[in-house]
Amino acid sequence: MIDDPVVTLAYLGWKPFFSEQVAIEEGVAGQPVRVMSVHRGRVTVMGEGFDGSISSSAAGDGAAEDRPTVGDWLLMDRGTRTIARILNRTSLFKRPAPTHDRRVQLIAANVDTLFVVTSCNQDFNVARLERYLVLARETGVRPVVVLTKADLSPAPEPFVAAARALQMALQVELVDARNPTNAARLARYCGAGATVALVGSSGVGKSTLINTLIGSDDIATQAVREDDGKGRHTTTVRQMHRLAGDAGGGGWLVDTPGMRELQMSEVASGVTEVFEDVTSLALACRFANCAHADEPGCAIRAATTSGVLDPARVARWRKLSQEDRANSGGAFVRRPRPDRGGKR
Repeated sequence: MIDDPVVTLAYLGWKPFFSEQVAIEEGVAGQPVRVMSVHRGRVTVMGEGFDGSISSSAAGDGAAEDRPTVGDWLLMDRGTRTIARILNRTSLFKRPAPTHDRRVQLIAANVDTLFVVTSCNQDFNVARLERYLVLARETGVRPVVVLTKADLSPAPEPFVAAARALQMALQVELVDARNPTNAARLARYCGAGATVALVGSSGVGKSTLINTLIGSDDIATQAVREDDGKGRHTTTVRQMHRLAGDAGGGGWLVDTPGMRELQMSEVASGVTEVFEDVTSLALACRFANCAHADEPGCAIRAATTSGVLDPARVARWRKLSQEDRANSGGAFVRRPRPDRGGKR
């Protein structure tokens, strides 16, 4: 997987946050390794002097968060080559599984930057972008909206403007995923040891973009359907790929399967941050329990009437808030965000 002869923990993204969790005596028996990919019952891991597959079984109470996911740091028992424990994460992306059994699906862990990838065609969807932004803000990870297929759009500027309008100071990059020179502007987010996850619908060019950035065509890609611009799932395994760099190895890119359905759960803080323009007005309502419908003195209703707020944006905020409350109510155990030295 890696052609570089020297693999260090720093090369893999090890930070003081992780070393502080490992006691001296524990470090003698356990070897830190990072999860490169997850398969059924097995995980591919890499560490100093080790690159291979081990069982994905881990001690815990059976909750989804007690299972390893791509990007995780583990302590591996040197003798049995099994997982001794999963180290606390700096960030964890998860979602309610697209089933009816209330399970949680882990997406990626210990991510520094989230590339929210969408294309300048029929796939562009403001409501879906807002969902990804909520997920990023809830986990404390920097989001970057990456607009692909700029070369195929006769007028990509409206897509850029619509994305930038979603949140103040939001980073938006317009790229041709197949053009190495054009895509190279994204490398600044992928410095040595950094981890960048790519999320978005099938067919938006995530795999193509990764192939271009790593200078390879190892990841399979497929064309989108011409009638609606939608793609078919080509990425089926969450996997980390190294971005080559001048210092003997750059950052790590996490490819994820396309997600057209992204339910929200445990993201109240993220919703507040992404819709700060709406939630700040709610504080000015006459009644603390205002439902922002027909109540007198509703600041949000007054703002939509006067044109200060877009009624469609308020409707999306209301829908996400209600969805979060419905999915979070007793179905999941809310865990505190890790203390990462003030990083947001």
